[in-house]
Amino acid sequence: MGPWEMVIREKLTSVLSPSHLELVNESASHGLKPEAEKHFRVIAVSEFFNDMSRIDRHRRVHEILAAELRDHVHALSVQAFTPVEWREKNGATFASPACLGGGKRESRVK
Repeated sequence: MGPWEMVIREKLTSVLSPSHLELVNESASHGLKPEAEKHFRVIAVSEFFNDMSRIDRHRRVHEILAAELRDHVHALSVQAFTPVEWREKNGATFASPACLGGGKRESRVK
């Protein structure tokens, strides 16, 4: 686990108190080395999301990680569920969208 992943995990855990949290470093599937830690997928299950719309859940996760998104992280895929939704989905999630080449451009620049 890299330093950015540790910070992201700690921030999400401290604010959301999730019953389930997956944080996946997807940098390698975007043409970067995993240690670049530029692309992440978050799957969070928390009562914190009760009574929030999907867009408000995403906004809240982005607010929690504002410094990381501003300073280092390039892409963040968010799947945010309430515990009831998570049970109804039986833990089923969806994959991140295919990379359109942004990571490949980033790797040439750095």
